[in-house]
Amino acid sequence: MFALALVSPSAAVAVAPEPGEVLLPGGAGAGRAEYPMDTPDQVLPPEQPDGEVPVPEPAEDVDELVEFLPRSAAGAACTAKAGPHQRRVERLLRLTVDGKQSAADCRAVRAFQRAQKIKPANGYAGPVTWARAELLAARANPNAAKKCPVRTYTVACVDLDRELMWVQKGKRITYAVVNVRSGRAGYRTRTGWHEVYWRHKDHWSSIYRTPMPYSQFFSGGQAFHAVYGQIATPTGSRGCVNLSNANARKLWDVLRKGDRVYIWGRRPEG
Repeated sequence: MFALALVSPSAAVAVAPEPGEVLLPGGAGAGRAEYPMDTPDQVLPPEQPDGEVPVPEPAEDVDELVEFLPRSAAGAACTAKAGPHQRRVERLLRLTVDGKQSAADCRAVRAFQRAQKIKPANGYAGPVTWARAELLAARANPNAAKKCPVRTYTVACVDLDRELMWVQKGKRITYAVVNVRSGRAGYRTRTGWHEVYWRHKDHWSSIYRTPMPYSQFFSGGQAFHAVYGQIATPTGSRGCVNLSNANARKLWDVLRKGDRVYIWGRRPEG
């Protein structure tokens, strides 16, 4: 377990992270940095089991937002250098977008983190802070940029640029926008039009022998499905579109076999 201590108000400013330094959960009880509960980027559909094996429900959904930090940022009151999503967080918080961490930037990001109960609140613009800011900005109108085609039928919209998804029918949102985790480099989630062709509530990965609850397959081995940890992590899935267990369970009641899926963009690095 690589749990780091939470922020101390009296802590000194952190030193800049070294290039390539691994980001780890920045709080006790945050769990593993990654949890391999998705299929790889398969072209062929997964195996369909002969019998049903129940997938366990988590004891409770993960509701704590714990940021991922480099070790050098542990215990810092304010991080000295930019996080991997610095520019994106600056844009969303309406700060000067220069990709550089200033004292004013740190105070603004830290205030946002405190308001959103992101731990530790030390101004580091990591994946959790960015995901939360992106979600809040999109809630009023997720399709404001009109990148998801409006159709008379149901369309599950997946925006890889923002790592968000929602479902719409016409202009009506039938499933509110949520954070997702899409495919990492080498396992990119396929873009374009797809169709939900198989739904398996208690699916187990035939490759990793791990549960994929509420799986709704739309392109070969790529599916919407639940994972039991945080969605906003430094790296992505192996092609699937991951949701929290609660959100995947709700999506299960919204989509049906034959519903269309439209995916665009590219998951940002970092």
